[in-house]
Order: sequence, then C-alpha cells, then structure tokens
Amino acid sequence: MRAPAPRYAANDGVIAAAQAALGDMLVAASDLVGEVNLTVARDRLVAAMTALRDHPMLQYQALMEIAGVDYPARAERFDVCYMLLSYTRNHRIRVRVTTDEVQPVPSITSIWPVAGWLEREVYDMYGVLFDGNEDLRRILTDYGFRGHPQRKDFPLTGYVELRYSESAKRVVYEPVQLAQDFRNFDFMSPWEGAQYVLPGDEKAPAPPPAAPAPPPAAPAKAEPKPAVPEAKGAPTPATADQVAKADAAAKPVKARVRKPKTTDSTAESGAGKPGPDAGPAPAKKPRKAPARPRAKKGDA
Repeated sequence: MRAPAPRYAANDGVIAAAQAALGDMLVAASDLVGEVNLTVARDRLVAAMTALRDHPMLQYQALMEIAGVDYPARAERFDVCYMLLSYTRNHRIRVRVTTDEVQPVPSITSIWPVAGWLEREVYDMYGVLFDGNEDLRRILTDYGFRGHPQRKDFPLTGYVELRYSESAKRVVYEPVQLAQDFRNFDFMSPWEGAQYVLPGDEKAPAPPPAAPAPPPAAPAKAEPKPAVPEAKGAPTPATADQVAKADAAAKPVKARVRKPKTTDSTAESGAGKPGPDAGPAPAKKPRKAPARPRAKKGDA
C-alpha cells in the first residue's frame, strides 16, 4: 500500500523562492541528485538563516544537522553544511558556507539553540571556529587531544595512544608505536599475470634472450632390459585394471570344514554361562589323577 503523502515535496520553485528571499546573500544555488544546495555569504549567515525560517514560501523551521567537509587544496578549505527541514512543506535543503582555519563562522545558536552542540562537533573534528558560541569546547575527543581527526592532513595513527597503566593506576598517554608500517595491498596474483614489477626487480639487469631450442631428435629404440626380480616391498608393476581383472577371474575357495558351526550359545559349548543372567557358571570337572604304574611280578 502506497503512502497517502510523498516522502518529501518536489524541488520545483524552491530556488526561485530562495533567490527572492535572500537576494545578494545568496552566492550560488543548485539542484543536484534531488537536493537543493544554497551557498550563502559567511558574514551574513544569521540573516540568511532567519529568512529561510520566516519566509512564507520557505518556512524551514528545524535545523537537523551541521556537518563539515575538508578540501585542503582550496584557500578556504572547509565547508560548513547546514541541513534544514520544513515541517509545513515537507521539504529539506542544504545551506553551505566556506571558511578556513582562522576566519570564524557566525554562530546560529540565537536561532536554533541546538546548534551549540552541533557547532562543537564541527570544531572538534575540523577546527572550524564559531563566533558567538559561548561554549566552544571539544565534545567527542579528550580535553588534551592534539589536532582535529577529520582533517585530511591528520595522520591515520594519530599522535598519541591512550591506555590504562597498571603501575601508575591511571590512564596515560604515550607516543604511538606501530609494529610495522602501513602497507598497500594490490590483491593481484603474480601467477595470473599481474601488471606490476615487484620491488627490487627494476634494479636487476635484464636477462639475455634465450637461445632457440634445437629441434627434437628422433627417439632411439631402447634395448630390452633383462628381467630383474623385484625387491621385497616394491610396488607391483601391474595396473589397476589388471589387478581388477585378476580378482574377478579368481575362483572362490570353499572352506574345508566337515561340520559347520551351528550355534553361538555357550551352553552347548560347555564354556562359561549361557548368558550374563543365567546364574553361576558350571563347575569344572576335576582332573583325574594319573594312574600308578603296575608292579611287575618279579619285583615283589
């Protein structure tokens, strides 16, 4: 079942309304991948946000997020992006300003108090300063953290590592120590024709071209070797098919038994009990004493 209302309203007429409301405060506007992007002048950010909130054709009442983006190759390397939502029009836009490490961005906490926490995140991750934020402290990293982790020039390993010291009974900071340097894996198999040269192979001299192989000579007839008896434990020269045929051709040998065994009961064999619950075992017959030799008549 489809929803009675769309997820969000279309972008038709939003840029024209923003141009009418902002005037020269609007630097650039675009509609890309279904999202309206407005770039405004940094020093007039508060006035532009107030107009976007109060203009009857816009009415963006809620600030949903503030994010930062780092482009180190630009003079103003940072983008500060504000995501706004209109409850009445069911529409979202993105407002953007640019800055660097020194020039502060005006704080919009006077319009949306929630911006205080969001501006602290951008400051902590990128080092962007906000003019008018009365509590601009780190919020995600520790108080003594060095640098800003989301900058492109921040090392992936950081500068210090944190651990609990059993000897000092507290958390300590130590310089980062790696067991090995970072390596790049190309996941190409040299046995499948990888298009690269292994490190060090470029310095090795190129091997001389191999001489053409001589044409193969006609095989000479091998002289028959005299038959030599096989050693004990040597494998048989017969093939598996020959062994299978020999086994099939062999005649079954009948057992030479005059009277076949017809019972497995111990009662009939006379050894032990006929079963585990059949009472005591039968008594063994006493052995007969050997007969004494008779005396000869002449010995009396």
